[in-house]
Order: sequence, then structure tokens, then C-alpha cells
Amino acid sequence: MWLLLALLAAAPLGAQTNIPPGKGASRVPPATIAVTDEAGRSVQVPAEVRRIVSLAPNMTELVYALGLQAKLVGVTDYCDYPPEARTKPRVGGTMNPSLEQVVSFHPDLVLASKQSNRKETVENLERLGFAVYTADAHTVADVLASLRRLGGLLGAREQGETLANDLQRRLSDLERRLAGHPPQRVVFVVWPSPLISIGRHTFLADALRWAGAESVVDTPQDWPRLSIEELIRQEPEFLIFASSHADESARTFEDLREQPGWRDLKAMREGHIAVVSEAVNRPSPRLVEAIEQLAQQLHPDAFRAAPARGEEKRENRGTSGRVPASRLAKVQECRSCVR
Repeated sequence: MWLLLALLAAAPLGAQTNIPPGKGASRVPPATIAVTDEAGRSVQVPAEVRRIVSLAPNMTELVYALGLQAKLVGVTDYCDYPPEARTKPRVGGTMNPSLEQVVSFHPDLVLASKQSNRKETVENLERLGFAVYTADAHTVADVLASLRRLGGLLGAREQGETLANDLQRRLSDLERRLAGHPPQRVVFVVWPSPLISIGRHTFLADALRWAGAESVVDTPQDWPRLSIEELIRQEPEFLIFASSHADESARTFEDLREQPGWRDLKAMREGHIAVVSEAVNRPSPRLVEAIEQLAQQLHPDAFRAAPARGEEKRENRGTSGRVPASRLAKVQECRSCVR
């Protein structure tokens, strides 16, 4: 096996190799269907998928959301939701998974994400004879479309349609609530030092729009770096952080408000800080819940009215209203679940 992987590593990308098909190829059922994945690649997928390896946390979440976790035979070190995913066999990181480990699991299908995985990884697995389906979500609608596509591809079409329709209903309800509320001008802080935010073509930028916000960072770069001077010049109304722990967010805020530049921001001085579940960072079904949490913080007035007659009443899982600096430490950890 080590020789096989060495030959792959030595071959230039796109070059033809004389490597014989791996075990994975011999195990692919003869009946396959041709599909075009979200990266525009034609993939021959087994008509009946029985063994799946996921190379990205969001793809693992999608498999669990479809109720197909029994077919999941391998995941990455970063696949941590739902908690049961941590018990699955590991193949390594998202950028450098062990091909030898993937091969040893004999998957019928490998699931990848264009945002998380390298093109070389996908190409090398294809050379070994494995079917690799790559997702590439740039909008919230793309996430729902992925759910439907994978449901049909993996034999759970009804579950995929049902879940996608429910998520769309929640987004439509959110759109109705926020109608007439001007969007808040915000900065999504991916990383505070160096300051990294999001570009206009990312699924996160689209998630902000659904939550009634618009990023003051308007660039085609997916993960642009900003100077603190530029942030001050833009003067956002809210700063948005993603976190799984309230105490972690409180420490980050307290550290930043003492730093030159950050302490000069009006949003920082007034405590206009929105803290949402880290689920917002993944193009998975939980993204919709994170959008709801964020909308409740940015536009609390839109959620104070009693729900319309017959409308489903949901538990408010996020924080609402603006978070003053003195109370940030009391922000409760967001529950992460797929409804």
C-alpha cells in the first residue's frame, strides 16, 4: 500500500498513471448512475451506496441528518457533530486525510467539500477507482439543494425532501418576520488577530442576508484580511462572533475592547455584539438554526409579536437583543441540533 501511495504522490496532477485499480474499484457494484456533482464533475455513483467515507464535517452532518449514519464507515478528525460522530473511525484531517486509511474502509462513495478538501485528494481517490461526490455550497439555498441531492443519491429521498422543506419553511417565516426591518451593517469576525472576515460570495455572507444583516466588507475574496483602521472607517453597527462557549466569547470580547482600534469602535463601546453558535461556520442543516439565532439578536423587535394563529411555536435557543459588555459573560451556550 505504501508503494501505491508513493506512486500517486510522485505523479503530477492530471498525468496518466499505470496504477492498477485499488480494492475500492473492485468492490464498486456494476450498477452505477452518472451524476454531476456540485463542482461540475461527472461521477459514477453506485446505484446502492452501502459504505460512505466523509472527508468534511458538514458532509458528515448531512449524512446524519438523513438518518444514514449506519452507512458512515469513516470520518475526519474534525467531524464532531452530532456527538456520536466522534465515535466513528478516523481518516485524518480535512486537508491531509490518509488515503491508505480511506482505502482500508472500502467505501462505495466518498463525500468531499470544495471548501474543506484539496483538489489533489479528490483526484488521487478517483485514480484509485473510488467515486467521490464533492459539495460546493455558496448560498443557503445551495445547502438545501445538497440535502435534496444527497438524499436522492443515498436512498433517502423522502427524508431529504422533508428536511429541506422544513428548513425552507423556517427561512420563509424568518423572511416574513424581517420584512420592513432595514438590514444591520455588520462585520463577521472569523479571526480577530489578524482580523479576517468573509467575502461576498461565501455561504456565510448569504446567511447574514437571511438574518437581516449586510457585511460592510464587500470583496470577492472569500476570507479577506482587514486592518483595524479599515474596520473603524466602515463603522459597523454590530460585530458578530461564532462560538460554542459563552465564556470563550466573553474572554475574546474583554481582550479586544482593551486593544487600540477595537476599543474605538462604536459597536464595541456600546456592546453591540452578536454571539451565535459555531454551527454558522458549516454549510449543513444547522446553519438555519444559527441564522435564526442571529436574526433574533439583530432584530429583537421582529420576534416580540405573538406568532400568527396556527403558526408553530419554537423554543428560542439563541440570545435576543443587544448584548451589553457587562452582560456578555452571561450569554448562554447555544444548543446545536438539527430539528
